[in-house]
Amino acid sequence: MTREDAERGGRRAETIAAWWLRLKGWAILARRVRTPVGEVDLVARRGCTLAFVEVKARATAEQAAFAPDDYRLRRVAAAAEALSPRYAREGDDLRIDAVFIVPGRFPRHLANIWLG
Repeated sequence: MTREDAERGGRRAETIAAWWLRLKGWAILARRVRTPVGEVDLVARRGCTLAFVEVKARATAEQAAFAPDDYRLRRVAAAAEALSPRYAREGDDLRIDAVFIVPGRFPRHLANIWLG
């Protein structure tokens, strides 16, 4: 797989995840937000909950479950901290979620995966 293929696949997974979250009542505020300390795939809001979402596309559910490693989650958490002044409102609950995209299955949304 080339880097371009991986990039295209990642963007496709993020699009699927964004639509899945929209169907569950979330508003997508931003996609692929980069900071000096890390990147967040999706920033989403539902009510008073602001979620910084890591999207992982893998061939199997087992591979997806192990995709968000500690290193990657620390980078997402650092990026979320840097971005929260831009997106958070007074009284919001902030969290880091993940959406797993596996062929032939509905997306799987896991809430609050980082308790760091």
